[in-house]
Amino acid sequence: MEEWRGKWALVTGASSGIGWALAEQLAFHGANLVLTGRRADRLAQLADDVSSRHKVQAQTFAADLGRSQAPAEIFRFTEQKRIPITLLINNAGFGSYGEFRKIEAPRLLNMVQVNVASVVHLTHLFLPPMVERRSGYIMIVASTAAFQPVPYISTYAATKGFDLLFAEGIAEEVRRYGVRVCALCPGSTVSEFHDVAGQPLHMAGPQEPNEKVARVGLQALAEGKPRVISGTRNWLSVEAQRLAPRRLVTRVAARMFMPQQ
Repeated sequence: MEEWRGKWALVTGASSGIGWALAEQLAFHGANLVLTGRRADRLAQLADDVSSRHKVQAQTFAADLGRSQAPAEIFRFTEQKRIPITLLINNAGFGSYGEFRKIEAPRLLNMVQVNVASVVHLTHLFLPPMVERRSGYIMIVASTAAFQPVPYISTYAATKGFDLLFAEGIAEEVRRYGVRVCALCPGSTVSEFHDVAGQPLHMAGPQEPNEKVARVGLQALAEGKPRVISGTRNWLSVEAQRLAPRRLVTRVAARMFMPQQ
Protein backbone atom coordinates (compact mmCIF):
# COMPACT_ATOMS: atom_id res chain seq x y z
CA MET A 1 0.00 0.00 0.00
CA GLU A 2 3.05 2.24 -0.06
CA GLU A 3 2.09 3.22 -3.61
CA TRP A 4 -0.95 5.05 -2.18
CA ARG A 5 1.19 7.58 -0.32
CA GLY A 6 0.48 11.07 -1.66
CA LYS A 7 -2.34 9.83 -3.92
CA TRP A 8 -5.96 10.95 -3.58
CA ALA A 9 -8.76 8.67 -2.40
CA LEU A 10 -12.49 9.46 -2.56
CA VAL A 11 -14.54 7.77 0.17
CA THR A 12 -18.35 7.87 0.07
CA GLY A 13 -20.37 7.38 3.25
CA ALA A 14 -17.30 8.49 5.20
CA SER A 15 -19.16 10.05 8.13
CA SER A 16 -19.58 6.78 10.07
CA GLY A 17 -19.00 3.05 10.25
CA ILE A 18 -16.91 1.25 7.66
CA GLY A 19 -16.48 4.44 5.63
CA TRP A 20 -14.92 6.23 8.59
CA ALA A 21 -12.59 3.26 9.22
CA LEU A 22 -11.59 3.06 5.55
CA ALA A 23 -10.73 6.76 5.55
CA GLU A 24 -8.64 6.29 8.70
CA GLN A 25 -6.74 3.37 7.18
CA LEU A 26 -6.11 5.19 3.90
CA ALA A 27 -4.77 8.22 5.77
CA PHE A 28 -2.56 5.92 7.85
CA HIS A 29 -1.02 4.70 4.59
CA GLY A 30 -0.43 8.28 3.45
CA ALA A 31 -3.33 8.81 1.05
CA ASN A 32 -4.95 12.23 0.78
CA LEU A 33 -8.73 12.15 1.14
CA VAL A 34 -11.90 13.52 -0.39
CA LEU A 35 -14.61 12.64 2.13
CA THR A 36 -18.28 12.62 1.16
CA GLY A 37 -21.41 11.90 3.14
CA ARG A 38 -24.59 13.58 4.30
CA ARG A 39 -23.32 14.94 7.63
CA ALA A 40 -20.99 17.88 7.03
CA ASP A 41 -20.10 18.18 10.72
CA ARG A 42 -18.93 14.56 10.95
CA LEU A 43 -16.95 14.90 7.73
CA ALA A 44 -15.21 18.02 9.04
CA GLN A 45 -14.39 16.22 12.29
CA LEU A 46 -12.87 13.28 10.41
CA ALA A 47 -10.94 15.54 8.04
CA ASP A 48 -9.43 17.51 10.92
CA ASP A 49 -8.54 14.33 12.78
CA VAL A 50 -6.80 12.47 9.94
CA SER A 51 -5.00 15.52 8.60
CA SER A 52 -3.50 16.34 12.00
CA ARG A 53 -2.62 12.77 13.00
CA HIS A 54 -1.40 11.44 9.64
CA LYS A 55 -0.18 14.65 7.98
CA VAL A 56 -2.33 14.18 4.88
CA GLN A 57 -4.61 16.54 2.99
CA ALA A 58 -8.35 16.10 3.47
CA GLN A 59 -11.20 17.76 1.59
CA THR A 60 -14.89 17.34 2.38
CA PHE A 61 -17.98 17.55 0.20
CA ALA A 62 -21.39 16.99 1.79
CA ALA A 63 -23.64 15.10 -0.61
CA ASP A 64 -26.70 12.86 -0.42
CA LEU A 65 -26.24 9.99 -2.88
CA GLY A 66 -29.98 9.43 -2.72
CA ARG A 67 -30.13 12.35 -5.18
CA SER A 68 -29.41 11.30 -8.75
CA GLN A 69 -27.39 14.48 -9.35
CA ALA A 70 -24.98 13.84 -6.45
CA PRO A 71 -22.37 11.69 -8.27
CA ALA A 72 -21.92 14.32 -10.99
CA GLU A 73 -21.64 17.03 -8.32
CA ILE A 74 -18.93 15.08 -6.51
CA PHE A 75 -17.02 14.53 -9.75
CA ARG A 76 -17.32 18.21 -10.63
CA PHE A 77 -15.94 19.13 -7.19
CA THR A 78 -12.81 17.03 -7.75
CA GLU A 79 -12.39 18.49 -11.24
CA GLN A 80 -12.67 22.06 -9.97
CA LYS A 81 -10.16 21.34 -7.20
CA ARG A 82 -7.87 19.61 -9.74
CA ILE A 83 -7.78 16.49 -7.60
CA PRO A 84 -6.90 13.31 -9.54
CA ILE A 85 -8.66 10.41 -7.82
CA THR A 86 -6.52 7.27 -7.70
CA LEU A 87 -8.72 5.33 -5.28
CA LEU A 88 -12.53 5.34 -5.44
CA ILE A 89 -14.17 3.79 -2.38
CA ASN A 90 -17.88 3.20 -3.04
CA ASN A 91 -18.97 2.64 0.54
CA ALA A 92 -22.25 4.57 1.00
CA GLY A 93 -25.30 2.38 1.46
CA PHE A 94 -28.20 1.51 3.75
CA GLY A 95 -30.88 -1.10 4.29
CA SER A 96 -34.48 -1.41 5.46
CA TYR A 97 -35.77 -4.25 7.59
CA GLY A 98 -39.28 -5.68 7.47
CA GLU A 99 -41.84 -7.13 5.09
CA PHE A 100 -41.28 -5.73 1.61
CA ARG A 101 -44.95 -4.80 1.16
CA LYS A 102 -44.92 -2.73 4.36
CA ILE A 103 -41.86 -0.62 3.54
CA GLU A 104 -42.71 2.65 1.80
CA ALA A 105 -41.83 2.68 -1.89
CA PRO A 106 -39.84 5.96 -1.75
CA ARG A 107 -37.50 4.43 0.84
CA LEU A 108 -36.97 1.31 -1.27
CA LEU A 109 -36.28 3.36 -4.39
CA ASN A 110 -33.91 5.60 -2.44
CA MET A 111 -32.04 2.48 -1.34
CA VAL A 112 -31.64 1.37 -4.95
CA GLN A 113 -30.43 4.86 -5.85
CA VAL A 114 -27.78 4.91 -3.10
CA ASN A 115 -26.69 1.25 -3.17
CA VAL A 116 -26.79 0.68 -6.93
CA ALA A 117 -27.31 3.70 -9.18
CA SER A 118 -24.82 5.97 -7.42
CA VAL A 119 -22.19 3.20 -7.44
CA VAL A 120 -22.59 2.73 -11.19
CA HIS A 121 -22.58 6.49 -11.83
CA LEU A 122 -19.52 7.27 -9.69
CA THR A 123 -17.61 4.35 -11.17
CA HIS A 124 -18.52 5.46 -14.68
CA LEU A 125 -17.24 8.98 -13.94
CA PHE A 126 -13.97 8.14 -12.19
CA LEU A 127 -12.91 5.00 -14.07
CA PRO A 128 -11.95 6.56 -17.47
CA PRO A 129 -9.17 8.78 -16.02
CA MET A 130 -7.77 5.73 -14.21
CA VAL A 131 -7.71 3.77 -17.46
CA GLU A 132 -5.96 6.67 -19.18
CA ARG A 133 -3.31 6.75 -16.43
CA ARG A 134 -3.07 2.94 -16.48
CA SER A 135 -3.41 3.03 -12.71
CA GLY A 136 -6.27 3.09 -10.23
CA TYR A 137 -8.21 1.28 -7.55
CA ILE A 138 -11.96 0.93 -7.02
CA MET A 139 -13.58 -0.68 -3.99
CA ILE A 140 -17.28 -1.44 -3.86
CA VAL A 141 -18.59 -2.34 -0.41
CA ALA A 142 -21.08 -5.17 -0.86
CA SER A 143 -22.12 -7.60 1.90
CA THR A 144 -22.33 -11.27 2.79
CA ALA A 145 -26.05 -10.73 2.09
CA ALA A 146 -25.03 -10.54 -1.59
CA PHE A 147 -24.65 -14.30 -1.84
CA GLN A 148 -28.22 -15.46 -1.23
CA PRO A 149 -31.83 -14.24 -0.94
CA VAL A 150 -32.52 -12.75 2.49
CA PRO A 151 -36.23 -12.37 3.30
CA TYR A 152 -37.13 -9.22 5.27
CA ILE A 153 -34.09 -7.40 3.89
CA SER A 154 -34.85 -8.57 0.36
CA THR A 155 -34.20 -5.30 -1.45
CA TYR A 156 -30.98 -4.62 0.44
CA ALA A 157 -29.62 -8.11 -0.29
CA ALA A 158 -30.53 -7.72 -3.96
CA THR A 159 -28.71 -4.38 -4.21
CA LYS A 160 -25.62 -5.91 -2.65
CA GLY A 161 -25.84 -8.85 -5.04
CA PHE A 162 -25.74 -6.31 -7.86
CA ASP A 163 -22.72 -4.58 -6.30
CA LEU A 164 -20.83 -7.86 -6.02
CA LEU A 165 -21.45 -8.97 -9.61
CA PHE A 166 -20.81 -5.48 -10.95
CA ALA A 167 -17.45 -5.29 -9.17
CA GLU A 168 -16.34 -8.74 -10.30
CA GLY A 169 -17.36 -8.05 -13.88
CA ILE A 170 -15.62 -4.73 -14.33
CA ALA A 171 -12.58 -6.02 -12.40
CA GLU A 172 -11.94 -8.39 -15.28
CA GLU A 173 -12.66 -5.71 -17.90
CA VAL A 174 -10.12 -3.22 -16.57
CA ARG A 175 -7.43 -5.56 -15.27
CA ARG A 176 -5.40 -5.16 -18.48
CA TYR A 177 -5.39 -1.39 -17.97
CA GLY A 178 -3.72 -1.57 -14.58
CA VAL A 179 -6.91 -0.77 -12.65
CA ARG A 180 -7.88 -2.98 -9.72
CA VAL A 181 -11.48 -3.44 -8.58
CA CYS A 182 -12.53 -5.29 -5.44
CA ALA A 183 -15.88 -6.07 -3.79
CA LEU A 184 -15.59 -6.03 0.00
CA CYS A 185 -18.21 -8.31 1.58
CA PRO A 186 -18.50 -7.76 5.34
CA GLY A 187 -21.00 -9.39 7.63
CA SER A 188 -22.49 -7.56 10.58
CA THR A 189 -20.30 -4.72 11.84
CA VAL A 190 -20.27 -2.26 14.71
CA SER A 191 -22.04 0.61 12.93
CA GLU A 192 -25.24 2.61 12.63
CA PHE A 193 -26.52 0.26 9.90
CA HIS A 194 -28.96 -1.63 12.12
CA ASP A 195 -30.41 1.57 13.60
CA VAL A 196 -30.98 3.01 10.13
CA ALA A 197 -32.42 -0.26 8.83
CA GLY A 198 -34.71 -0.68 11.84
CA GLN A 199 -33.33 -4.16 12.47
CA PRO A 200 -33.13 -5.44 16.07
CA LEU A 201 -29.48 -5.81 17.03
CA HIS A 202 -29.90 -9.36 18.36
CA MET A 203 -30.65 -10.53 14.80
CA ALA A 204 -27.35 -9.19 13.50
CA GLY A 205 -25.15 -11.92 14.96
CA PRO A 206 -21.51 -11.41 16.00
CA GLN A 207 -20.24 -8.00 14.93
CA GLU A 208 -16.81 -7.32 13.45
CA PRO A 209 -14.91 -4.14 14.28
CA ASN A 210 -14.99 -1.67 11.40
CA GLU A 211 -11.21 -1.26 11.62
CA LYS A 212 -10.67 -4.96 10.91
CA VAL A 213 -13.10 -4.92 7.98
CA ALA A 214 -11.33 -1.88 6.52
CA ARG A 215 -7.90 -3.51 6.80
CA VAL A 216 -9.09 -6.70 5.12
CA GLY A 217 -10.74 -4.78 2.29
CA LEU A 218 -7.83 -2.48 1.55
CA GLN A 219 -5.32 -5.35 1.65
CA ALA A 220 -7.41 -7.28 -0.88
CA LEU A 221 -7.73 -4.18 -3.07
CA ALA A 222 -3.97 -3.64 -3.02
CA GLU A 223 -3.40 -7.29 -3.95
CA GLY A 224 -5.79 -7.10 -6.89
CA LYS A 225 -8.38 -9.54 -5.54
CA PRO A 226 -11.80 -9.06 -7.21
CA ARG A 227 -13.65 -10.10 -4.04
CA VAL A 228 -12.99 -10.57 -0.36
CA ILE A 229 -15.20 -11.78 2.50
CA SER A 230 -14.24 -10.26 5.82
CA GLY A 231 -13.99 -12.71 8.71
CA THR A 232 -13.49 -16.48 8.85
CA ARG A 233 -16.98 -17.05 10.29
CA ASN A 234 -18.53 -15.11 7.41
CA TRP A 235 -16.45 -16.97 4.82
CA LEU A 236 -17.52 -20.34 6.26
CA SER A 237 -21.16 -19.23 6.28
CA VAL A 238 -21.03 -18.20 2.61
CA GLU A 239 -19.33 -21.46 1.62
CA ALA A 240 -21.91 -23.51 3.54
CA GLN A 241 -24.72 -21.70 1.75
CA ARG A 242 -23.23 -22.66 -1.60
CA LEU A 243 -23.49 -26.34 -0.70
CA ALA A 244 -27.06 -26.22 0.62
CA PRO A 245 -30.17 -26.15 -1.59
CA ARG A 246 -31.12 -22.56 -2.42
CA ARG A 247 -34.68 -22.95 -1.16
CA LEU A 248 -33.45 -24.28 2.18
CA VAL A 249 -31.01 -21.38 2.57
CA THR A 250 -33.82 -18.91 1.89
CA ARG A 251 -36.17 -20.56 4.39
CA VAL A 252 -33.51 -20.61 7.10
CA ALA A 253 -32.80 -16.93 6.46
CA ALA A 254 -36.53 -16.19 6.69
CA ARG A 255 -36.74 -17.84 10.11
CA MET A 256 -33.71 -15.91 11.32
CA PHE A 257 -34.93 -12.51 10.12
CA MET A 258 -38.71 -12.84 10.56
CA PRO A 259 -40.04 -9.87 12.57
CA GLN A 260 -41.38 -10.77 15.99
CA GLN A 261 -45.12 -10.31 16.21
